[in-house]
Amino acid sequence: MTPAKPASDAPIANRVKQKLARGEVSLCMATRLSRTADIAMIAEACGFDSFFVDMEHCSISLDNAAQICTAAVPLGITAMVRIPGHEFTVATRMLDSGALGIICPHVNTHAQALAFVEACKFPPLGHRSVSGVGPAQLYRSTALSEVNRQGNELTLLIAMLETPEAIENADAIASVPGLGMLLVGSNDLCTELGIPGELHHPKLRAAFESAATACRKHNIHLGIGGVRGDAPLTKELVQLGARFVIAGSDAGYLMSAARADAAAVRAATSS
Repeated sequence: MTPAKPASDAPIANRVKQKLARGEVSLCMATRLSRTADIAMIAEACGFDSFFVDMEHCSISLDNAAQICTAAVPLGITAMVRIPGHEFTVATRMLDSGALGIICPHVNTHAQALAFVEACKFPPLGHRSVSGVGPAQLYRSTALSEVNRQGNELTLLIAMLETPEAIENADAIASVPGLGMLLVGSNDLCTELGIPGELHHPKLRAAFESAATACRKHNIHLGIGGVRGDAPLTKELVQLGARFVIAGSDAGYLMSAARADAAAVRAATSS
């Protein structure tokens, strides 16, 4: 598998950004259990455009996450990382290691979104520290000006909206230059709204509509997470404007397959 054809003279491309630019739906897989580079190949083989290492909700080390992200680069699948909280030093180390996207949880205000962008984009958009050539250049000799330009072009920054405050501030958050997506975290948002698990509740629908309106106004993308297994709702949200869908996680897929296999074997061996 060769890397996706880049839009510029960068040696690689961000497949998710390319699909979003064409108005296509991009599918992402969350990873929490995986600790080796094999997961990048598995996600690619299963037809995902991207995966993210969920450092917010698992104990994976920086080194393991970095190895996974680096391994994804020559495959063409987009590796991303959901950082723990607003730990932007983790974000920049993952970007230096081949991650092409950063998901920042619990972005509630314009100021928090601005701090996120400033940490993860090179000047003039931000103040990310320069490490020189790396996986994004396939370690080819590249002028520093190009390293910085390619970094800004390739990197997709995603702000998660997970509270009523975030939804109220969706327009202000979406207005931050350099931000590429608002990702509505359905499970946390439902919990904050006092309706845990009620994915069809009018309050959640209103929140999605607010986020979609903000994305359209500021020409960025809408993402959805936490709706795995609800095909009708996913279809409705895509019709609303969502173009980035987190389809599920390695843990969920493992449990589904194992549960089905155990049931089948028990049925076959029962008297």
